[in-house]
Amino acid sequence: MKYVNEFREPEKALALSNQINQLCNQIKHPLKLMEICGGHTHSIFKYGIEDILPDNLELIHGPGCPVCVMPKGRLDDAIAISQNHNVILTTFGDTMRVPGSTTNLLQAKATGADIRMVYSPLDSLQIARDNPDKEIVFFALGFETTAPSTALTILQAAAENITNFSMFSNHVLVIPALQALLNNPDLQLDGFIGPGHVSMVIGTEPYQFIAQKYHKPIVVSGFEPLDILQSIWMILKQLVEHRCQVENQYNRLVEPAGNLIALQAMNQVFAVRENFDWRGLGEIPESGLKIRTEYAKFDAEQKFIIPNLKVADHKACKCGEILKGVLKPWECKVFGIACTPETPIGSCMVSSEGACAAYYKYGRLSTISKKAQKLALSK
Repeated sequence: MKYVNEFREPEKALALSNQINQLCNQIKHPLKLMEICGGHTHSIFKYGIEDILPDNLELIHGPGCPVCVMPKGRLDDAIAISQNHNVILTTFGDTMRVPGSTTNLLQAKATGADIRMVYSPLDSLQIARDNPDKEIVFFALGFETTAPSTALTILQAAAENITNFSMFSNHVLVIPALQALLNNPDLQLDGFIGPGHVSMVIGTEPYQFIAQKYHKPIVVSGFEPLDILQSIWMILKQLVEHRCQVENQYNRLVEPAGNLIALQAMNQVFAVRENFDWRGLGEIPESGLKIRTEYAKFDAEQKFIIPNLKVADHKACKCGEILKGVLKPWECKVFGIACTPETPIGSCMVSSEGACAAYYKYGRLSTISKKAQKLALSK
């Protein structure tokens, strides 16, 4: 465990915390930094990072949770595919309990649909090999982190000519989502903690527009507590020095140009959709991936008739505002009461990267209460 412990040393965390406090004292005015990735949100709460930050520094949770941004209509489409005769629908575990308009995949499975949890699309391809008399559909979702594995699986299926296998593609792209956030006048941010896993694939160059066009610093970060604290320190240092740059704290894994093999596979299999609907953010141009016509026989949207309807979120659920960083989870009236991991109303409470799930699992009620009191006094 040597290498994990090196990223969790209390003495170094305290030193970084002191440096962060000094920089915030120089800036003086309130600051808002957004961690784009849901994995960062969970690390921040798991290790109590918010508790050691100064009062004038607020962390805002972004839309980097692939399950959370999935609109209800696409979940309904996946359930509709599973209702077809002879279909086995496969997907990742944290997708199973995400609410659709009337039910979720786990409930559909309980009523007779053959829906199976897998750990990778290659597991789904193996199910297709083992069941040649069935149609196997993988419910593919995620950012650029998981899209390469989907693409490589399709290429493998094509190489083996496995004709009873297809993908229901719901992959989304992080850069158009960030563009939409930066164009939102209701959200005033001072900097970004960049996603580590996505950046392992796309690199750091695609974020240049954030610094050059919007004049905001961004630091790509790892997921250990010292990673996140160092990234916050690097952002604040840029602000103090009046710089706006793309910096890479996670350079032990992230290269500026990204993973060229992964990018090549994605470009070979996927094309960019004209529009894609995001929960909370609405339709974002060129933000989703569809399967190219050359691989149409592996496209579930071509094989099956799906409803393809837009479905409004539950009126009481504030997932949309939480994904945009406009609200905190504890500002949602149903958080922790009607909406819990056992009885989720919104997707942010279900996903292992969801902000509501992080608050519920790791959030200290006393801390949340104090923040709620501050919010009430400020209004």
